[in-house]
Parts: sequence; structure tokens; C-alpha cells
Amino acid sequence: MIPRCGAGSSTKNRESSSSRRRLLPVRHPADFSELTHPQKHTESTARREANGAREGTARILDGRAFAERLLRETRREVEESSRVGWMPRLISLKVGAAPDVDLYIRNQRRIAEQVGVIFEEKAYPAEISCKELLATIHCLNIDPRVTGIILQRPVPRALPIKRLQASIHPLKDVEGLNPASIGNIVYNELELGPCTAIAAIELLKSSGVRLSGLEVTVVGHSEIVGKPIAFLLMAEGATVTVCHHLTREVATHSRRSDALLVAVGQPGLISGEMLKAGAVVIDIGINQVEGADGKSQVVGDCDFESCQQRAGWITPVPGGVGPVTVAILMRNTLIALRRQREHYEHQYVNFNRLPS
Repeated sequence: MIPRCGAGSSTKNRESSSSRRRLLPVRHPADFSELTHPQKHTESTARREANGAREGTARILDGRAFAERLLRETRREVEESSRVGWMPRLISLKVGAAPDVDLYIRNQRRIAEQVGVIFEEKAYPAEISCKELLATIHCLNIDPRVTGIILQRPVPRALPIKRLQASIHPLKDVEGLNPASIGNIVYNELELGPCTAIAAIELLKSSGVRLSGLEVTVVGHSEIVGKPIAFLLMAEGATVTVCHHLTREVATHSRRSDALLVAVGQPGLISGEMLKAGAVVIDIGINQVEGADGKSQVVGDCDFESCQQRAGWITPVPGGVGPVTVAILMRNTLIALRRQREHYEHQYVNFNRLPS
């Protein structure tokens, strides 16, 4: 539960079963049909395509178009909540100087303002102590005006990131990175899941392939992306292989996979010859490299040109998973707002029932 300011004790939060969300619901399938311009897939058609019946130039999974549709729905829900006095408010916490993080924050602010979410930034020096930062997070946890808390990564090495992330109350964990939020995935209970992991799965679904029984390889096993993706896929009935830095032959696994999701941070790690013909490729990596013209450019973990010639569907970088991740963050904010509203209304009803 989120105690009110000045409260000396807490009670166990009892959320109604109706507030639980099924894992990764497909909200409006028809809304996403034109993103890849496919014909309406039957199960057998999707299976044949995933098994390599199609080979040539891959269809692009347009993350920007996908994200825009999610944001339109979120904007509508924000307007409905605002009319009854519930304004979503996000607080971003940044520790130390990090130009790359500043870019992410500006993008988050831009999208938040686009959908009507209040976005506030709080910056702290790299020398801040763990106790001071934990106290800040605690104050935000008990502030009923705050809907969600974003702890920007990376933080200085002296600070224990896992402890800080765990200190964010699950009801305000809009990034889905609290250990409780990630742990719920194992039990197929997802209310606020990791944004990047959910974005990757939603884009995979938008290709039209059925996840049930699908052979999928995940390259990368980080706690906030790779591992959650694997659990999400298993919850959907996929057969999942996870590759990491100790995997001997990644290509052995990737060549037999109907879908490949890559989140390592190593440009050019996956080439077209490592793919099964017609596979779906979700490239989650973001890397800054120097182009042939000497200018800096952003690329993924896959060699896009060779993979596009072999895959059936592929996400571009940039313009793939990234925009959808921010859209999921905004959607998570609305989920957090609804849960907190139910929480406070439940407390209010119980208070009114107390004997006078």
C-alpha cells in the first residue's frame, strides 16, 4: 500500500481481481494491420511464413506508427481521467551528468506532453548518498500527487541500482523494473511490466505470427530486457532459447528460430546468414557508430541490410522498438493511475464505514 503522508502504519493492499490484467492483451488487432501491410493471416499462413515460405526483402515493422496508435489511446484515457480530477504525473530522477540520458529524458517529456501527462525532472549530483536518494524516493512513494517514478539509468557505480529500483513502490513502478513487477511475469501476472520487453513482444505480435508453439531465440539475458522477454514469450506458449556471452554458437540456435529478438549492445552481431528464411527479427540494440562519411549514426545489433534480405519481418533502428518503449511507458502510467485510484477509493470507502 502507499501510506498517506504522516501515517504511522500500513495495511495490506487488497486489489480486486477485476484490476488484474491478462498478459499482453492484443488490444485492437485491426488497428495495427496496416503497419506491415500484410493480408489477414490465418494460423496456417502465418506458420508457413514463419517456417521460411517467404524469403526476400523483409517487411518493416514500423515502430513509430505502432507507437502513435498506442499514444492515441493513452491520450484519450488521460482526458477521461483528467475530467474526474485524476491527473497523471511522472517524476524523472537523474543522478550525475549523462548527455545520453538527457536525450532520453527530452524524448520522454515530449511524448508525455503529447498525451497530457505531467512530466517533472529532478537532477541530483553524482555525489549524492544512497540514503539521500532513498529518502527522496520514499517521499515520492507517499505523495498521492505522484503517479509514477522513473529512475534514469545509468547511475554512478557507487549507488546500488537494484536497491534503488526495489525502493520504488510497485504501484508507482511505471518502468516495471521493481523486482516484484518482474517476478510477477513468472506467474503470468503482468500489471506493470518492463517497457522494453513488452514493446518487443507487442511488435513481434504485430507481424501476425502466432506465438504459441513458435521457436524463438533471445540473444541477451539482462535482468531488465532479455530475461523478462523470455518469460513473456513462454507465457504465450513459445519455445524459447536464450543465448548469452557464454553461448558457443549463437548461429546454431538462431538459424532454426521462427523469431529472433536481440538485445546485446553490439553492432553487427547478427547477420543475414544467421537467420532462418522468413524469420521475424526484433532488433532491440541501440549503438552509436561512425558511418562511412565520418558522421555518427545509430544502429542496432543486427546488420540490417543482410538481415532484411533473409528475414520475413524486421524492426529498423532507429524507429523500431524505441518509440514503442516510450509509448508503453505512457500506457503503464495510466495503468498505475487506475490502480492508485482504486487503492485510494478503497481506503476512503473503508474509512467511511468506521463506526462513529
